Amino acid sequence: MDSTTPLPATAQTVSSPFDLVIAGGPVVWLLIAMSVVALTIIIYKLVQFAVAGLARRNNVEKAVSLFRDGRKREALAAVQGAKDPASATVATAIRGSLRSDVTEAAVREEVERVASSEINTLRSHIGLLEIIGSLAPLLGLLGTVLGMIEAFRAMEAAGRNVDPAILSGGIWAALLTTAAGLIVAIPVVAVANWFDRSILLVARRTEDAVTRIFTPDLTRRTESAPDEIRAATA
Repeated sequence: MDSTTPLPATAQTVSSPFDLVIAGGPVVWLLIAMSVVALTIIIYKLVQFAVAGLARRNNVEKAVSLFRDGRKREALAAVQGAKDPASATVATAIRGSLRSDVTEAAVREEVERVASSEINTLRSHIGLLEIIGSLAPLLGLLGTVLGMIEAFRAMEAAGRNVDPAILSGGIWAALLTTAAGLIVAIPVVAVANWFDRSILLVARRTEDAVTRIFTPDLTRRTESAPDEIRAATA
């Protein structure tokens, strides 16, 4: 609530959403600006996730299966050019395995670097969303406190002639900023958490695919069941 605005003005009848913004004062304007920034980031991230094809998994699974069958070049072709982190990381691992002049340790280090870079790219700007989600309710509360101070200051100045309508109008306008802060914060926090969850799943899927590239498939039977039992107990 703007401390320079006379209290009776905030108690006027609200006839439009713009009147709510005016009644809320500078804090509401700041929250609107933060909501615009948050909406821009959310749209950008949704487009980024869609372009990267985070929901696609078949190409990675196909590449890992082909690689374990010894068809390395076909495996590389399955993920070549894909933009999602799992495909890019698996492609790096397969390329490294095809080069005889590079040690496995060097390949693993490069794969780790690529995976980290891809995940960090997905996480870009999400930190700003989290900041907005944290600050919005605090700003709303600050606006309410300032509005309440102004309302009681006006009541004190009126002395015995205080008008309850003026006081209630001032309190109503003060509480408006808290509501605005929560309206901004709740969807922003929810979307930011969804982004974080999606990125975590991508990171786990990438780690799983890379691990299967560097390790043999122990789930496949290489001999009959009785032979496996005798080999295990020998």
